[in-house]
Amino acid sequence: MDMSYWAPGHQGCFQLWQNGYFTTNDPFIDLSYMVYMFQYDSTHGKFHGTVKAENGKLVINGKSKWGDAGADYVVESTGVFTTMEKAGAHLKGGAERVIISIPSADAPMFVMGVNHEKYDSSLKIVSNTSCTTNGLAPLAKVIHDNFGIVEGLMTTVHAITATQKTVDGPSGKLWCDGRGACQHIIPASTGDAKAVGKVIPELNGKLTGMAFRVLTPNVSVRTRLSPVTLIVIPTLPLLILGPAGIALNDHFIKLISWYDNEFGYSNRVHMASKE
Repeated sequence: MDMSYWAPGHQGCFQLWQNGYFTTNDPFIDLSYMVYMFQYDSTHGKFHGTVKAENGKLVINGKSKWGDAGADYVVESTGVFTTMEKAGAHLKGGAERVIISIPSADAPMFVMGVNHEKYDSSLKIVSNTSCTTNGLAPLAKVIHDNFGIVEGLMTTVHAITATQKTVDGPSGKLWCDGRGACQHIIPASTGDAKAVGKVIPELNGKLTGMAFRVLTPNVSVRTRLSPVTLIVIPTLPLLILGPAGIALNDHFIKLISWYDNEFGYSNRVHMASKE
């Protein structure tokens, strides 16, 4: 499967899918700056491939355009072209399919291992929801299928994001959003829990949640196996620590799981094809 990216910062996928053709673009920055940003990543290190500016285009591993790259799928990761109409611009550029890496207002949403079997090859634009939804939906599905969920609240302890401030500054929304990201744990709203209801219709309206932005560039967990029981489910994008959970009674339970919001989520951005 050939895949292309419409944003920098996902070089991990290039390393994972060695047999595909990949290209990337960021429409909001200068071309030479795009080369620099893609080649050197503070979190994931240096890109092990070729990246350069050539004839006014970004060329990665010898490929430049969606059509030149033979792109079957374009992953829309700017956070801007998230509707069917806006993401459709990629189809005009030569892409065959578009996967939006955020919950969409009108595009069909899918999560691998949850509702991917409902995907139809006639769909040209789909949403792979978000990293948080990909971390929550599989867990919610397993619990709901086996026990049933009446209602639920989610709290995600999430890495800092590009929308936050490096030092204190004014915020157009909540005052706490203006605090320095590396000095504060900041509560934030998120619609990712509600998006679970889009991929698991029977849970629609039963889940909501919030986020805490913490002082780390990437959510990734290291843990020792000896004092705890670590459950690794190969088909799910998360780790579940059994004894870390707690129950108030037989019906009110907190479950704790870990997921990687960058490299791990990049592994999840794909769609099963029925062609």
